[in-house]
Amino acid sequence: MAKRAEMVEESKAKLVKAARHAFATKGYAAASMDELTAEAGLTRGALYHNFGDKKGLLQAVIDQIDGEMLARMRIASAKAKTPWDGFVDEGVAYIEMALEPEIQRIMLLDGPAVLGDPSRWPNQTTCLRTTTETIETLIKNGTVKPLDAEAAARLVNGAALNAALWIAAADNPKTVFPRAVDAFRKLLTGLRRA
Repeated sequence: MAKRAEMVEESKAKLVKAARHAFATKGYAAASMDELTAEAGLTRGALYHNFGDKKGLLQAVIDQIDGEMLARMRIASAKAKTPWDGFVDEGVAYIEMALEPEIQRIMLLDGPAVLGDPSRWPNQTTCLRTTTETIETLIKNGTVKPLDAEAAARLVNGAALNAALWIAAADNPKTVFPRAVDAFRKLLTGLRRA
């Protein structure tokens, strides 16, 4: 029984790896299910059994990338000198990742086109809860003005997401990035106590 479970997880991992490569290099629409299953050494049946369809496979790829992005954001936050700086650096790290071709294509262009509004993706619940908790802590320690922490978290996350979407869709993302980060930092300063 354990061996079967290991085989299922191995098949899933192979499909996600092949799909991630195909989605990043060709885009979701151009990625052939036959080609990516062949690259994984599996059949379409394995894809359907494990993910339901190509859209389900995209969601699995997005979940994997999202987990990696979250880990990178936490590292950026942990390196900061103060909790406030960590909060800001975490958001900036998210926006900066929009410069990476794989994240641009999968997370910010194809993902929303196929799966809809990113703010409604299942992984956003965890992100929103974490941001809310951070803001609550910053309120308690006197760094942030008293306010509705969930409302602020939704606005902060929305600002970071929209900055990333803007960068990903721009003709020249590298020129948009500093503008987006500057505006994001200035927006966040409005939350601070004087």
